[in-house]
Amino acid sequence: MVIPAEVRRRHNLRPGDKVNVVDYGGGISILPVPRDPIADGLGILAGGPSLTKALLKERAEERRREDRKCARLRPR
Repeated sequence: MVIPAEVRRRHNLRPGDKVNVVDYGGGISILPVPRDPIADGLGILAGGPSLTKALLKERAEERRREDRKCARLRPR
């Protein structure tokens, strides 16, 4: 497959690099395969909401609901 030089330069493709070809039925996409997927993926979600903080907040709210529920069920 020949990829035009301008496109190769723009996407930093070199001879021997691997690409994925995705068939969408009405068209195709050529996607470069990262040389180092781990390094390329680091920081990809930076700047977005913290999923860990959201999970911890949700768990704390759940714990408070359970504590209130248990307090109502305890014999007095």
